[in-house]
Amino acid sequence: MRFLLFLIALAMPASAISQVQAPKPAPPTIAATAPEIDRIFADFMLDNHLPGIAYGIVVEGRLVVARGLGVLDVRSRRPVTADSLFRIASMTKAFTALAILKLRDQGRLRLDDLAETYIPEMRGWQYPTADSPRITIRHLLTHSGGLVTDNPWGDRQQPLSEAEFTRMLQHGVPFSRVPGSAFEYSNFDFALLGRIVANVSGRSYREYVESEILRPLGMRSSGFEVTEWPIERRAIGYRWDEGRWVEEPTMRHGAFGAMGGLQTSVNDYGRYVAWLLSAWPARSDPETGPISRSSVRELRQGANFAYLRPRFGRTASTACRLAATYGMGMFAATDCDLGFTLYHGGGYPGYGSHILLLPDNGIGIFAFANGTYAGVSSPVWDVALLLRERNVLTARPIPVTPALLHAYAAVGRIYGLGNLAAERSMLSMNFFRDHSEQWWLTDLGRLRTQVGSCNTEVPIAASTALAGRFTWRCEHGRLSGFIQLAPTDPPTIQQLDLSMPTP
Repeated sequence: MRFLLFLIALAMPASAISQVQAPKPAPPTIAATAPEIDRIFADFMLDNHLPGIAYGIVVEGRLVVARGLGVLDVRSRRPVTADSLFRIASMTKAFTALAILKLRDQGRLRLDDLAETYIPEMRGWQYPTADSPRITIRHLLTHSGGLVTDNPWGDRQQPLSEAEFTRMLQHGVPFSRVPGSAFEYSNFDFALLGRIVANVSGRSYREYVESEILRPLGMRSSGFEVTEWPIERRAIGYRWDEGRWVEEPTMRHGAFGAMGGLQTSVNDYGRYVAWLLSAWPARSDPETGPISRSSVRELRQGANFAYLRPRFGRTASTACRLAATYGMGMFAATDCDLGFTLYHGGGYPGYGSHILLLPDNGIGIFAFANGTYAGVSSPVWDVALLLRERNVLTARPIPVTPALLHAYAAVGRIYGLGNLAAERSMLSMNFFRDHSEQWWLTDLGRLRTQVGSCNTEVPIAASTALAGRFTWRCEHGRLSGFIQLAPTDPPTIQQLDLSMPTP
């Protein structure tokens, strides 16, 4: 079957057009790479028998790629566009975590409060051991509440009524392990968080997230009750069964909506991704989002049950493994090629999704598909690696503070004079205890003899507000250096390393 590629902003109801901003032009490098990006997603869709797929790329606060492949409905053959609506399954969990953090910021709960403080039905639960800690909100956010991994079962609980959920809570549930002892992914954890959001806010979970997060971000086409949106815009969920697509039942919003019920579009979700990425780097600019930037950055903070896992995508078998942990509604991992990443997938009857954030680069890549458990993580990560290969992933430079610049100028004068006497006030109390003044005079003399005079005016690259690295070009070679300042007022130099790079 041939699938057509559409670059979007089509098929919007007139009443909603003003709410959606068309994608901005892609940077030249990404625009030149667009055919390869398209092919990665098209091949994945074909190989995995997916009716349709939609994907977006956000760069420095702008949605620069918003595309659709295939169809929303195999009968009508309606094309996928950037305004098509998909269920994003467990990518909903980050919205739930943000709702909890917003309530925390308002002083209405604490993350280390017992969950039963806000869900009285949990107070009679039978814990696995006499010394088990009772479940806290933080346990639930980080999937360390001791409840069993419940993907097949939990995915089908989406429409469970609040009354049925209450009866389930009153009866109690079995534990897989002691709370707080390990990471174990649990949809039930996030259903509990949804109940906490409702009980603390005095509104339904759905109403709270839609009014406090979605609407302030301009996500006018996103929500939890999917049938409220025109069928013409909705991606119908399918599973590939014995050589044909079989439509999955549309699940209404219910008590488990907090773990995976959100429906959104590429254009809407692009706004959300741009806002998330705007939390990095930390700065003193006015706050503009529904939740503070510092709270958004907490999504990466988990219970520190770290583990190694293969990278997603075609390089999974050959690349070094990710050092990963679950934060709050997002996985946080360090990749040997991509650096710091935040990611989460979504798998659901009829749908699959994935989001990858590269906060240090200001880039986010995401995709939705209307196939059961469609593992679109693979093409998302393959596209990230393609962008790295094409030098699109450029880390934001860390600003050089006046204190670091002042210390760096002193180091240049120290080298130029060959002694430290004139800059003694810039050196911390440990400096000559770690190496004597005579040692420094000897070492500076050796370096000056070997490389000669250097251009000490080149910029220093900050690694933090109080540390940085530099490389000087000299008469007979190069000289590399590192400065670390002490926590004094004013900051003084506690460590200085100077060396010639190994050829």
